[in-house]
Amino acid sequence: MRPLRTAVIGFGVSGRIFHAPFLACDEAYSLDHVVTGDPGRARQARQAHPGATVLAGAGELFARAGELDLVVVATPPQTHVALATAALDHGLHVVVDKPFAPTIAQAAALVEHARAAGRLLTVFQNRRFDGDFRTLRRLVEDGALGDVHTFESRFEWWKPQGFRGWKATTPVADGGGILFDLGTHLIDQARVLLGPVEDVWADVVRRAPGPESDGDDDTLVVLRHANGARSRLFMSGLAAAPAPRFHVLGSRAGVTMWGLDPQEAALAAGGWPSDPDFGRAPQANRATIGVPRDTRAVELERGDYGRFYRLLAAALAGEGELPVDPQDAVDVLAIIERAHGLRH
Repeated sequence: MRPLRTAVIGFGVSGRIFHAPFLACDEAYSLDHVVTGDPGRARQARQAHPGATVLAGAGELFARAGELDLVVVATPPQTHVALATAALDHGLHVVVDKPFAPTIAQAAALVEHARAAGRLLTVFQNRRFDGDFRTLRRLVEDGALGDVHTFESRFEWWKPQGFRGWKATTPVADGGGILFDLGTHLIDQARVLLGPVEDVWADVVRRAPGPESDGDDDTLVVLRHANGARSRLFMSGLAAAPAPRFHVLGSRAGVTMWGLDPQEAALAAGGWPSDPDFGRAPQANRATIGVPRDTRAVELERGDYGRFYRLLAAALAGEGELPVDPQDAVDVLAIIERAHGLRH
């Protein structure tokens, strides 16, 4: 079979780091086009992917829709719905970066639009393939923790001057703020691990200086799952001292994991998914499982964002399910909307 002819719209952090390298390294795909209106990013795209045609706008891309099979939308969240809709209308399959859409209504309409168009639509929830989360899922599924009743998960950064670029200026109504950004990952992981959510409590706060946006930067969300378990999800740009990435308690044991999955940092530093040690946790990352005075170390699995695209290629060939059901992303947005409704 010929490779899936693919275009990436947007070549900021998302397109440059999280999408283009994996498409370029997977023989199931060919990275044919990159769309960016930024001259500096266009130069980066040409240097990193000399076989791709760099275009200045989505209109130029859709004029070539007959040359494509798949479009990856890796742009700021307020543009996702319009670009994904246009791609579907041109007969293309679509990957949308998270957050899927600014509102649940827009997301649900987009899912229905894809169904009516007979095209596949999925959402890039790459953090399902973090090495630490893959390890945690294995421990839970194997029964090593017993019945899990408490799941604590954190994405915390130290950015006391606030975020930069569109993340600093995009209002909540357009998908701005840390709850839409990092919270999307944390909520998705909680649902994958512990199932449907019945109730939500949230403390949604903006602390950094500057009037640029109403987007939150220091937020806690608590979920009550249908099975009775609680998830406590922390996301902050103002964390001067790190806390564990995961702290999970069950009826038989608890597990604590420190450090962030290394894939993003490796790609940002110029690494490549085909590098021999790509996805392998650094020595500073660690995990322990057990009960007081009886713990042992747990070896972390390798992170594997490339699995998203391998699963997608199989789904497009009619040989498996999508890597992420878009309805999952709709359900995550419903939780985010409830959380923002509780904003303090």
